[in-house]
Amino acid sequence: MTDVTAFSTPRLTGRRALVTGSTSGIGRSIALALAGEGAAVVVSGRNTDAGTAVVEEVRSAGGAAHFVHADLSGGGPATIELAKAACEAVGGPIDLLVNNAAVLVPAQSLTEADERIIDAALSVNVKAPALLVAAFVPAMVEAGGGVIVNIGSISGAVGSPVSALYGATKAALHSLTASWAAELASKGIRVNAVAPGPTMTDENAAFHDMLRSLTVSTPEGRPGTSAEVADAVVFLASEQATHIHGVTLPVDGGYLAAR
Repeated sequence: MTDVTAFSTPRLTGRRALVTGSTSGIGRSIALALAGEGAAVVVSGRNTDAGTAVVEEVRSAGGAAHFVHADLSGGGPATIELAKAACEAVGGPIDLLVNNAAVLVPAQSLTEADERIIDAALSVNVKAPALLVAAFVPAMVEAGGGVIVNIGSISGAVGSPVSALYGATKAALHSLTASWAAELASKGIRVNAVAPGPTMTDENAAFHDMLRSLTVSTPEGRPGTSAEVADAVVFLASEQATHIHGVTLPVDGGYLAAR
C-alpha cells in the first residue's frame, strides 16, 4: 500500500490531474503519488466509498483531491460528463490526464468472448481514453501544453492464448499513444504510456502466489507493485521527461526483455 507522507520537492505543483479508475489498485497508487508531488487530483471510478477514502487519504497528508463518480462503460455521454465534472472539481481545465480505467477481461478462449464483453472492453479501454483526450486537448493547447499518460500493459505487446481481447485493447492504446504523440508534440502536449507487467496490489492479494510464479523466471524474478507503476507515471508527467514523446515504458522487471 502506498504511504502518503510529506514531500520535500514536489514535481507537479500547479497541475490539475484526472486519474480514471483510481478508487483502487494501480489507479489509487497513481492518484496518491500525483497528489504527493503537488498535483490537485480528481479521483474517479464507480465505487463512491472507495473513491472517498482515497480523497480522504490524500487530504489527510496535506494534498488536494476530489472524487467524481464515473462509469466509463456507459459510453460517450458518461465520459463527456466525467470530463466536465473533473474540470469543475478542480476549478479549471485538466492539464494532466492519466487513462488508467480498464475492463480486466477474464481469461478465456477466443470462442468464449461474447458481444457484451467485447463492447465493454472496447468502451472502457479504448473509446473512453480517446474521448477524454479529445475533450481535454483543446484547453491544453490553449494553455500552452499538457501531459497525457496512458496505462497500457505488457499484454498489449505479447500474444496470449487466453487474453486476446484484453491484449488487443491495450495494443490499441499503445498505438494511440504513439499517434497522439506525433500529432500533439508540436502543440506542447506530451503523450506517453506505461505498460505494467504482473503487479501485486491489495485488491489481487488472492493471486499473489500466482503472480510470483509467473515472474520467477524473469530477470528480476518478482512481480511489480502498484507504487512502482505510479513512480513511472510521476516521472513521465514531470518536467524530468520533457523530451520524451510516444514511448510505452514497460514496468515489468524485465519480463519483455527476456522474451
